[in-house]
Amino acid sequence: MSNGSSPALQSNSGGDIRDRLIIGLDVPSVEEARSIVSRIGDAATFYKIGYQLGYAGGIEFARELIGQGKKVFLDLKLHDIGNTVEAGVRSIARMGVTFLTVHAYPQTMRGAVAGKAGSDLKILAVTVLTSYDDSDLVDAGYAPVPAAELVAKRAEQARDIGIDGIVCAATEAQRVRSIIGRNRLIVTPGIRPAGADAGDQKRIVTPAEGIRLGANHLVVGRPIVKADDPRAAAEAIVQEIAAA
Repeated sequence: MSNGSSPALQSNSGGDIRDRLIIGLDVPSVEEARSIVSRIGDAATFYKIGYQLGYAGGIEFARELIGQGKKVFLDLKLHDIGNTVEAGVRSIARMGVTFLTVHAYPQTMRGAVAGKAGSDLKILAVTVLTSYDDSDLVDAGYAPVPAAELVAKRAEQARDIGIDGIVCAATEAQRVRSIIGRNRLIVTPGIRPAGADAGDQKRIVTPAEGIRLGANHLVVGRPIVKADDPRAAAEAIVQEIAAA
């Protein structure tokens, strides 16, 4: 299958608009993931592999996708002592994946930056999960603090440590952009096309809103992978991104 793009899919900067959509392959098997990718074809270029698929053969499948010319986002949210994170990231960097997530704790981020040295891997720091709201943070033992304030603090730390980008809700993207500057990435999950079920996400926006709020990449899972026609669903979101 071709990853060539038509002029209509070129962004103002010359990149492929399709790269701005990351499809979350949140499915239980490589066979199902492979079928979805095949059905989507060249309508998409970038896929996310998280825990569910990652622990069911998804790491090897990531290599398969890379071999097909696709981009891969490993959403593993690493968090451990610095040396362990550094070693793990160094191994992942050799795979040729494009993005890898770590939790936005200073020791973890420093280890990840050290581990990716000399590679093209981009490290993304997860600030506050988009399924969390203020009450969830209180339940987790944090002193009463708005989720947006914690996102801002962690974004500042990530910037100073040298992280490549931030994962945050689109509702926080403008503030995060003001903190991290124009040259770092913002990747936004919790994206739902108008009329789609919110599922377990609490801080959600539409694809067009996500782009207008400053996200570089949008992560969309269930609205595409569970659609009757995943290719058409992906194409519709890419066109919405292009229009925004």
